Amino acid sequence: MRKNSRLPNLHNLGIHLRILLIVNLLTAIAAILLSKQWNEFLPLLAQISALVQPILLLSMLGLYALYPILAKLKYWQGVVAILLLEIAFTSLVFIFINHLFAFDSIPNPYRAYLLTAIVTAIVLYYFYLQERAYSPAIAEARLQALQARIRPHFLFNSINAVLSLIRSQPKRAETALEDMADLFRVLMSENRDLVPLAQEIGLCHQYLDLEKLRLENRLKITWQIDDMPSDAMIPPLILQPLLENAVYHGIEPMPEGGEIIVKIYSKLKELHIVISNPYAPQNDHHTGNKMALKNIKERLNLHFDLESSLRTEIKQSRYEVHIRIPEKI
Repeated sequence: MRKNSRLPNLHNLGIHLRILLIVNLLTAIAAILLSKQWNEFLPLLAQISALVQPILLLSMLGLYALYPILAKLKYWQGVVAILLLEIAFTSLVFIFINHLFAFDSIPNPYRAYLLTAIVTAIVLYYFYLQERAYSPAIAEARLQALQARIRPHFLFNSINAVLSLIRSQPKRAETALEDMADLFRVLMSENRDLVPLAQEIGLCHQYLDLEKLRLENRLKITWQIDDMPSDAMIPPLILQPLLENAVYHGIEPMPEGGEIIVKIYSKLKELHIVISNPYAPQNDHHTGNKMALKNIKERLNLHFDLESSLRTEIKQSRYEVHIRIPEKI
């Protein structure tokens, strides 16, 4: 396994729904393979399910409760711990209900332990493959953001703006250089773990301060974040690329500039992030906007699965991106 592999988030509803589907699908497949005739399938499926479902329910509840401990372990340690826990859960269920049923397909507890281990390994391997499928989005996000940072016109204009301030406003020029250094530092880091929302907001302020050096009064920012939970954890480089899109596609093409509105709030234990910018249908800058959005959506799926969403909408001459993620994980 890769060094950076992580256990699935067992506090996530989407993860548990996938576990339910996978285990029940494997149960149905087992019933099909063990049935000698088609009319034996349903009775055998009911017989196997009578043992599988209590184990599955106990496992999901137990792993949900123990996930804070499991998440602190190394990946292979977590895998071994989950395998041992599943065998323990199976043993408990087998002891209490085995005498009530006659399991033709599972004649002894040792076979039950073996089947539990196999199913657990299949489920864990599925989530491992899922992470591998989405993980390139993390590297791609960093590369896209880095390429955007070194975009010739951005870099050229930012450096020129800093040079023009060195004599007249040396303190502001120094701050701008520090902001550029911080941006590069974040973009070059691994960026796999979640970060506090307040940290991402700070990075966005640094980026926008650099943009204001060249756009000046054309760039107006309204922050509606009084009700945001500053300690909420989000994937890094989620807000900054969206603001960059808003600047590049919404502000730069308009000679008079425009206003970017950032609204972040908590509702029903969910974090909502809404970013909107001016939109002109005839503006060809809007092409290419989808790549960053696709990448962000993939990373949200990797971290939050079905509990997150990203949607875009055009209304009243404004382009709006709305992200929804769980406030606590």
